[in-house]
Amino acid sequence: MEVEKLTIIDAQTEVEGKLKGKDARILGRFKGEIDISGRLVLSEGSHVEANVKAEAAEVGGEFKGDLTVRSLLLMEKAKIVGKIDAQVMAVREGAQMNGTISAGSKPGTGTSAG
Repeated sequence: MEVEKLTIIDAQTEVEGKLKGKDARILGRFKGEIDISGRLVLSEGSHVEANVKAEAAEVGGEFKGDLTVRSLLLMEKAKIVGKIDAQVMAVREGAQMNGTISAGSKPGTGTSAG
C-alpha cells in the first residue's frame, strides 16, 4: 500500500457512512459501505459492519456484512458473520466464519461452498 494514498481510520475512531478510495486500513469502528479499488485491511481489534467491495482484503478483526473481493486473507483473530464472495481465499488457523462463502470463481458468479 502506498502511504500517500492510504486512508486510515484510527483505533479510537468510530465512523458511519460511505468510504470510497484506493487503499484503506481500519483500526477502529466503521459502519456503512466500503468501496475500495485497491487493498482493504481490517486490523486486529477493528469492528466493521458494512457492505464491502475491494480488490483485496485482509481481515484481522471483527466483520459483519457482505464482502466481495478478488483476494481475501483471514487472519488468526478474524471473526466474520455474513456473506463472502472471493476469487482467492486463504484462512489462517483460528479465524472464525459464520455465513455463506463463494470462493474459487470470479466474484459475483460463484456457487456457494458453505
